[in-house]
Amino acid sequence: MRSKHSLTAADCATIMAAAKAEAAKNKWNVTISIVDEGGYLLMLERLDGAPLGSPHIATGKAKASAIFRTPSKAQEDVVKERPALLTFPDRVPVQGGVPLMYQGECVGGIGVSGVKSNEDEQVAMAGAATLS
Repeated sequence: MRSKHSLTAADCATIMAAAKAEAAKNKWNVTISIVDEGGYLLMLERLDGAPLGSPHIATGKAKASAIFRTPSKAQEDVVKERPALLTFPDRVPVQGGVPLMYQGECVGGIGVSGVKSNEDEQVAMAGAATLS
């Protein structure tokens, strides 16, 4: 058996704080979702003024990024070439989700929704950067 890293509640709090700081700095009202490597929700925060549908979308982006171990932007680009990939389960091919990597392994995903997709990704990247 091998040991593997997994996110703790403290890790999630650190990731969330960094993502929230990036959102606040830019005055973006977003929802931030953090999932484990299997795509199961660990932490979710809908900031004041974030759109009502954003928790569902943010969690979908985080889950897709964790399960497929790629940013949701990469999935968006692939679907343009192969639309049939939209039928695969758990895909949310919209920029704004990134896998959470630690020592070369995916330990989860973070997804953000509420502003432009590239801005969502900027917030997600700020959170993900805390694991470096």
